[in-house]
Amino acid sequence: MIKKLLIMSALLLPAFGAGAAATRPMTLDEAIALARVNSVDAAVALNELRASYWQYRSYRADLLPEVNFNATVPSYSKRYSSYQNADGTYNFVRSSNLELSGSLTVRQNVWLTGGSIAVQTSYDWLRQLGRGAYSRFMSVPVAVTLNQPLFAANTVKWDRRIEPVRYREAKAQFLSATENVALEAINYFFNLVLANENLNIARQNLANDEKLYEVAQAKRSMGTISENDLLQLRLNVLNSRAALTEAETGRTASHFQLTSFLGIDDAGEEIVPQVPERLPHIDLAYGRVLEKALENNRFAYNQRRRQLEADYNVAVARGNQRSVSVYAQVGLTGVGDRPADAYSPLRDNQVVEIGLSIPLLDWGKRRGRVKVAESNREVVENTLRKEATDFRQNLFVLVERFNNQQRQVEIAAVADTIADRRYQTNIQTFMIGRISTLDLNDSQTARDHQHTNYYNALFAYWYYYYQIRSLALWDFVADSPIDADFDRIIGKRLH
Repeated sequence: MIKKLLIMSALLLPAFGAGAAATRPMTLDEAIALARVNSVDAAVALNELRASYWQYRSYRADLLPEVNFNATVPSYSKRYSSYQNADGTYNFVRSSNLELSGSLTVRQNVWLTGGSIAVQTSYDWLRQLGRGAYSRFMSVPVAVTLNQPLFAANTVKWDRRIEPVRYREAKAQFLSATENVALEAINYFFNLVLANENLNIARQNLANDEKLYEVAQAKRSMGTISENDLLQLRLNVLNSRAALTEAETGRTASHFQLTSFLGIDDAGEEIVPQVPERLPHIDLAYGRVLEKALENNRFAYNQRRRQLEADYNVAVARGNQRSVSVYAQVGLTGVGDRPADAYSPLRDNQVVEIGLSIPLLDWGKRRGRVKVAESNREVVENTLRKEATDFRQNLFVLVERFNNQQRQVEIAAVADTIADRRYQTNIQTFMIGRISTLDLNDSQTARDHQHTNYYNALFAYWYYYYQIRSLALWDFVADSPIDADFDRIIGKRLH
């Protein structure tokens, strides 16, 4: 009888191999690479970088000379206008004229002073229509104009300090966003891995429970087990069938989530995730990770930019307490009845203006704005100090968790092996009637738990590692910066 039972127990093998029309093995690195190219999150990150790039280009353009051409071709007027006579009385006169004008201006912002200087040349033609029609020409061969505020905040100078930091922050933000895309890919990848393993476990459990129930029926007919044990095994079969249905649904959902995130449209292709067999052994030192994070992460640039913006707001508030500006224009001009006469002879054309705006009584309004700006700057400084402390603390905890997780993966692998061997041994022991169905169920539950725990430990390892990468923007396996291939990946796509 024992020999018969042992032969039947040999049939307890994993079953129900799933067939598919087409399979596509995929490693974790391949999933991450696809996510960085095809995912919606990656596209959003690239669009945000593109906006920052053109904002930076606009700032750079403000530092270069700007050339403008303005023209009126033509301006026609036929109307009545008021006219004051010599005795002080007014009358309405009818005028009819045609005018053409054009000007070419080269303007340059002066970042050192915050003003602007422009060089302009222009030409105008006026044709008086009607009785006694005549033409007049006026030229301004060259005119140099300076516009300079004296006490206002130098916006151009502040932009030279803020905008480069803002763009470096945007580049770091893009790289961090691509690493966050990798985190999402890892999450969906291991969700599918766990769903596949749960499906395999459910199939194996159902096959084992059905075989055990067949053996139990034979043993019951021989009177070697109780009716209660037989009913428990029958209940196990029903529960395993329900678990298999749930596992199949979960696997389908996880597969759809991964393919949707990776932008894979072929519904007939089945992704088969390949779990990394060996892990790179990395011992991360908190000091080195912090150093790389402060060099590369957007956090450092963000803090610097916000500090500069707070200082700029204070400078603007102080500059608005009084306003003094200088406007000066020097050049040459000529007028004549013929086009050539407008250039000979030429006369001086000079304008000098000094504008003042000094509040005599504003009830402390402008001074109050300065105090508000200074108070806001103190709030920003305190906030930045707290954020810096939290950043270092969170990074320290993350590094410690990653270093510990390597050991957790090793422990989980050993525990998984032991739990599986225990379950297989308990099956044989149950066959010869030395343990109850409760003990068998307990070993099965423990095996399933340890198997899932091993893949969860793998997931945590890679998730922690890519979190650290996203903060430090440094590949600690290759010991190289993340942005080593930055231009190759996105440089051409910006234009």
